[in-house]
Amino acid sequence: MIIGANWHCVYIQFYYFLRGQIGGETVQNLSITLESGGKTPMYEQLYRYFAAEIARGHIRPGEKLPSKRALQEGLGISRSTVETAYGLLAAEGYIEARPRSGYYCGDLVAPASPEPRSRPAPEREPERQPPRGPDFSTASVDVSQFPYATWAKLNKEVVYSSPELLRRGHRQGDLPLRRALARMLGETRGVRCAPEDIVVGAGMEYLTGLILQLLPEATVLGLEDPGYTAMADTALALGRQVRYIPLDEAGMREDELRKSDVNVCYVTPSHQFPMGVTMPASRRSRILRWASEEPDRYVIEDDYDSEFRYVGRPIPSLKSMDDRGRVIYVGTFSRSLAPSIRVAYAVLPGPLLAKYRALSAHRLSTVSRYEQAVLALLMDTGVYGRYLRRLTGLYARRRARLLAALGDIPGIEVSGDGGGMHFLIMSRERTEPELLESALEQGLDLAGLSRYCHRYEPEGGCLVLGYGGVEEAQLSDACERLRRALK
Repeated sequence: MIIGANWHCVYIQFYYFLRGQIGGETVQNLSITLESGGKTPMYEQLYRYFAAEIARGHIRPGEKLPSKRALQEGLGISRSTVETAYGLLAAEGYIEARPRSGYYCGDLVAPASPEPRSRPAPEREPERQPPRGPDFSTASVDVSQFPYATWAKLNKEVVYSSPELLRRGHRQGDLPLRRALARMLGETRGVRCAPEDIVVGAGMEYLTGLILQLLPEATVLGLEDPGYTAMADTALALGRQVRYIPLDEAGMREDELRKSDVNVCYVTPSHQFPMGVTMPASRRSRILRWASEEPDRYVIEDDYDSEFRYVGRPIPSLKSMDDRGRVIYVGTFSRSLAPSIRVAYAVLPGPLLAKYRALSAHRLSTVSRYEQAVLALLMDTGVYGRYLRRLTGLYARRRARLLAALGDIPGIEVSGDGGGMHFLIMSRERTEPELLESALEQGLDLAGLSRYCHRYEPEGGCLVLGYGGVEEAQLSDACERLRRALK
């Protein structure tokens, strides 16, 4: 069973069962399970399924496979996803295409006999688990400052005083929340938008998937390298083409973007993940110029970690510089409030907003109306702003403690620490595996930069250190463990 906010945010994650025709006989046990949003793209899941069924002899040589249309409609996936999977199978000899007939199982020799079901699985060496220690994950945030009492009070108020919230809400999100968002974005990020331009959705993965569905199927998406891997997973699961654009000290390279066939690029300009660089206004203007030169070009701006800035004045958002309607602005409360508050928002340009409205006439918002009402009240009463200021001060002190602990270790450099909740630790004398092993010996489960790289090759060893989830009581111990691991 899969539980979601409602049908619209989980429909592509349900398990589908396909009963098709193979060799003229109805196959009852051909069940295909695809999961969206995981680490494995859907085309690869489909490829692996058929490759395994053919290798086991469950689909025999010469038997016909389901048509591309049958898979597309039965599984609710794009045609390009099916074509990619079948193309891989054909290239490796699992299947063969016959003109005007379809796809058939290739001439593979099946195993002599299937393995007995009762045979126990081979023993595997258990993965080495680090002892419980400070949480340096980049996905963790500090919830000690969360306004629990106010949140509970406002929830009680809206439950008892607003019975209309039990009814259907607006598909783009309730108007009070969109008004509060438009005001906040204008005041803090320089984004000039109306409440009617905003779409509220259940989490960043849902909204970015929605945006990609609004773009043409032929869209080629440019992603930062190194960069946010979940965006690549979402794009590939929807059958979109992806290109990886390298970075320099100013962010995504505009010259490399121009050399590619990309028509939509995804950037994190305020505090790039994972490198931590802030894209200067000069580079932002060049990216915007690139987007304005063709009618089908857009920039998806993920204003990641923009709430937290410790060095210099915050640079206005890329959207604030956009006078041609080429920027799709997205943000979330998961980083500023709590990961479990699955509320994200997008400011859509006119053409995409019109397409969204045309395609979603019967949809509902994927976020609870009660949660929307509470968030709107938090912003309207100033509670959210005061909470962010307290949290920024807490993160600034924690960052300063960590930097002081690392400052006198020979051969260690720190970068990307001007904002957000993570920075990089670099060593030119030790490799990434060596650093990770040393950290593990100290009970620290850290991430290496290579986890987020595609074509980019880091120089020396580099770790990505998130400090949002380090508990205050553990901070001294965390600093000492880091020093021992890096010395």
